[in-house]
Amino acid sequence: MIPRYARPEAAAIWSPQTRFKIMFEIEAHAATAMAELGVIPKAAADTIWEKGRDAVWDADRIDEIEREVKHDVIAFLTHVTEIVGPEARFLHQGMTSSDVNDTALAVQLTRATDLLLEDVDLLLAALKRRAYEHRLTPTVGRSHGIHAEPTTFGLKLAGHYAEFQRAKERLAMARFEIATCAISGPVGTFANVAPEVEAYVAGQLGLAIEPVSTQVIPRDRHAAYFAALAVVASSMERLAIEIRHLQRTEVLEAEEPFDPGQKGSSSMPHKRNPILTENLTGLARLVRSAVIPALENVALWHERDISHSSVERAIAPDATVHLDFALRRLASVVDRLVVYPENMLKNLDRLGGLVHSQRILLALTQKGMSREASYAAVQRNAMQVWRGEGNFLELLKADPEVKLTDAELSELFDLGYHFKNVDRIFARVFGDEASQARTAAE
Repeated sequence: MIPRYARPEAAAIWSPQTRFKIMFEIEAHAATAMAELGVIPKAAADTIWEKGRDAVWDADRIDEIEREVKHDVIAFLTHVTEIVGPEARFLHQGMTSSDVNDTALAVQLTRATDLLLEDVDLLLAALKRRAYEHRLTPTVGRSHGIHAEPTTFGLKLAGHYAEFQRAKERLAMARFEIATCAISGPVGTFANVAPEVEAYVAGQLGLAIEPVSTQVIPRDRHAAYFAALAVVASSMERLAIEIRHLQRTEVLEAEEPFDPGQKGSSSMPHKRNPILTENLTGLARLVRSAVIPALENVALWHERDISHSSVERAIAPDATVHLDFALRRLASVVDRLVVYPENMLKNLDRLGGLVHSQRILLALTQKGMSREASYAAVQRNAMQVWRGEGNFLELLKADPEVKLTDAELSELFDLGYHFKNVDRIFARVFGDEASQARTAAE
């Protein structure tokens, strides 16, 4: 994680101060529960909260202690003792390091996911607004990068909206799955810490109870979490690549915003490059890079080892912070996207009406021609247009095998024919608003 691709709100979740505060709260909540059970004095639990609640934890001091003891949680607890005093001896009763570390990580990941859900909402709002704005803006649909049939730019954006609705559901499920607490002691048997302590801590932190923690929270949860982030990143990249393609000089149907004072190239003053969406492609790769290590973390030795620990210290902040930054950037790009409807129309007609070839094919079959003969007749004329040897409509009119009148052929080149179900598709994606928009337009 580097500041260039990190919003302060997201980076703060992974700061040492935030982590130490969460670790303290886990220990202090556990102390409160133990006091209620009569395991430790209530006065000790009260003092722990009184002296530690607003403490500023000295990360350098904790690092100094860890260099000696070679144990992060012991280093933290030693520093807590320096601030809280003798009552700190009642902390960590029957608990183990993973109880603190895993539960703290669960808190951090849930907070990070809450930001990601906010980001997706911003992106959804931008996609919805622009989709309605261009609901009936004609453009060409492409398959294999080649002109296929007409569509609308609004439909393109509606498809991405539906995909990010699924992304939101995936993130919500990932949050649900990762938000578990484990306070079960060595090898997860609750031998020296009561299950009631775990339940209390979980409730205070807004987490669920891990059914069987084996000393660590099972890493299948984390693998699923990072896989969900990776799918969201891939959806983000799909939209970013679409914008990059549409910004190509030969296409120029849409482009990223280009702000006053912005420079596109250090050497070529004319350049307006898709740097934001190219950046999003790169960030998507970074987010996806967390998946394989997360999957490999699932297979720990017996009840616990720490081979997962170093991995998660890197991928958890990196993946969540990078995705947060990227989703915000994408929302801004969509919101301010520059759209060129006139270029869309020009490109749509670049092949002189070939995009209507399927309508000609179907009309010929309705007139009694076999599909094979119809296909051959339409393709023969279409290939002449590809070679620059004529106009598609005029060639069809002149072809004696094409048993359609001039009027019938001309009607088959109607662009609006392709958009008759746009509102029905919008209704599937956005609900009743699409039909309301149609009524208002009429």
